[in-house]
Amino acid sequence: MHLSSPEVDLVIAVHDPNREIARAVGSVLSSSAIARVIVVCHNTPVRSIAERLGDFAADPRVVLVPLDDGIRSPSGPFNRGLELAEAPFVSIMGSDDELAPGAVDTWLRVAHEYSAEVVIPVVRYAGGARMPTPPTRPWRTGALDPIRDRLAYRTAPLGLVARERFGGLRMTPGLASGEDLDFSTRLWFSGASIARVRDGAEYFVHDDAERVTFTRRPVAEDLEAVRRLISDDWVMALPERSREAIAVKLWRLPVFGAVHYRAASWNAGDRVALADAGGELVRFASSAQDVLSRADRELVRGILDPAVADDDLDGASRARRRFMTPAALIPVRVSRFGAREAPLRFAAATWLTSRH
Repeated sequence: MHLSSPEVDLVIAVHDPNREIARAVGSVLSSSAIARVIVVCHNTPVRSIAERLGDFAADPRVVLVPLDDGIRSPSGPFNRGLELAEAPFVSIMGSDDELAPGAVDTWLRVAHEYSAEVVIPVVRYAGGARMPTPPTRPWRTGALDPIRDRLAYRTAPLGLVARERFGGLRMTPGLASGEDLDFSTRLWFSGASIARVRDGAEYFVHDDAERVTFTRRPVAEDLEAVRRLISDDWVMALPERSREAIAVKLWRLPVFGAVHYRAASWNAGDRVALADAGGELVRFASSAQDVLSRADRELVRGILDPAVADDDLDGASRARRRFMTPAALIPVRVSRFGAREAPLRFAAATWLTSRH
């Protein structure tokens, strides 16, 4: 397919002139589908970023935008870039990351072929391993379904998003992490036409510098995005099956992750915040616990009760990560053993996705 005109504005948020911004921008410009690369210089001088870009700064497709808000959150610069986007499709990217040569051209071809309003690319670590999210149905490309294709597991809205349908969506302001959770949930459960790129045209994640996502913060801050999402009227109004799918993902990733990464470093405030968030998640979709593993249930019990000893909580966290044990493979409600989100089926889908 010949691309007669550029159709994609891509937004890059950069917070530090020491990042490999030239690598990121150069990889984007390898695609003829790019109308503009909007580089938002967040709390850092535009001149420093321009110097770091070298010859790329003179490319007419590259636009450098200042944003000095003093807030340590990626939502501000991404939202500024989204506001400035004018092309039919918009995309976002981290300044540490990189696209395969011509990746955006491939994404756009998929969008046209499947009349898709959202295109999900393959994401790989720079070392080569493929991120198995979302664990979609094998060999499915177009007309993805938010529940059947487990789209909630892809939190970062990487790829292409049609501005005509989603031009008003923004990241949640002020959050240090999880700013994209509400954004992506609204994409996946919108009823929009969603397609994925099965192979090639990858988005590569680099870790050249400390990423904001990996910075340890109080539990209340880490789970604020979760609490905001599950109290939102739009999300609350989704059908029960949709809320269950969202809740299972939230238990498995941000909530259980918050426990795992704080092993042996708890304080009373974090335990109370964890219990509060867990309680809200139970009320949001209580049936989600039915498809979690029995080992997961023991961890949930520890999460909900701050009086449980920290060592016992950490022990339950370690136990649920022994993925080949019966307790980690059998769901709480045995009748849901074959459910799409039940441990064995979910694990198989994740394995297949990492290889297809």
